[in-house]
Amino acid sequence: MRQIRIPAQGEMIVEQAQKPTAGAGEVLLKIMYVGFCGSDLNTFLGRNLMAKEQVIPGHEIGAVIESVGAGVPEFLTPGLTVTVNPYTNCGHCAACRSGHSNACEFNETLGVQRDGAMRDYMVLPWQKVIPAQGISPRDCALIEPMSVGFHAVSRADVTDSDTVLVFGCGMIGVGAIVRASLRGATVIAVDLDNDKLALARRLGATYTINSKEQDLHATLMELTSGLGPTVVVEAVGSVPTYQAAIDEVAFSGRVVCIGYSKNDVTFHTGLFVKKELNIRGSRNAMPSDFEAVIRYLQRGTCPKDELISAIVKPESALAAMQNWVAAPGKVFRILVDFS
Repeated sequence: MRQIRIPAQGEMIVEQAQKPTAGAGEVLLKIMYVGFCGSDLNTFLGRNLMAKEQVIPGHEIGAVIESVGAGVPEFLTPGLTVTVNPYTNCGHCAACRSGHSNACEFNETLGVQRDGAMRDYMVLPWQKVIPAQGISPRDCALIEPMSVGFHAVSRADVTDSDTVLVFGCGMIGVGAIVRASLRGATVIAVDLDNDKLALARRLGATYTINSKEQDLHATLMELTSGLGPTVVVEAVGSVPTYQAAIDEVAFSGRVVCIGYSKNDVTFHTGLFVKKELNIRGSRNAMPSDFEAVIRYLQRGTCPKDELISAIVKPESALAAMQNWVAAPGKVFRILVDFS
């Protein structure tokens, strides 16, 4: 079978490997589509300090069950279209013991700390396989990144009385926009790219701000009657957006952080106290977030084609990644077609 590996910074190869078989409690998946995400891009660029050396990337998965081992529940049958929960959880750390398995201290995500799904076949424990009835294998590859945005909105306890500002209209930010909109909130999307902002409106954003062309603070004050947004979701991971999240959120508001900043961020901490802020991290996603995304996609209202920038065969994955490096702001998702 084929598999894609990142052997060194700026390199990507397609190699041959032996097809695995499912043991007891395991499911053999025929991988159909896998998405390249920001962590894969950073691994390719040598910037992902969490990635193992010479990793097989990929954790955004659309697949079909090929076969199952002994002891696998009957609802997982060959031919079923599925996606995958790509995170591990130890069951013993403080996060796992408190019911937050998504934030397991010893988590190993597919394609980062352990080899991922960029291959023709892979074997996983049945507990990590998620049926996605009525969703194509291609679109299943969109579920995991959207679920990360959905989880951030859950972390913020968003309701229909909130005004939610989302920094960043990439795939994870898009997930937050969709979920906040589904909860009835007023959503303000902020990005530097007008095409992404237009898509954000189609996905549920009430207002959009191009912070390169508009005065962010003045526009927010106008849109919120001088109060500021009650919730800010940071889905960029840059110093300016982290600082703006604290500056712009309303007094007694909530800030939820998804993005990893590559540089240290300096804050004037007086606003933490004066505003009595709730500042929350948001990591990965819970099974309930995957289920919520699946229900959303089953509605058929999501413009899924617009979320996919390119579909390439494994042999063209290196060129696709190089194109992403050259124009990072123009890519939502690149899918690799193993079908």
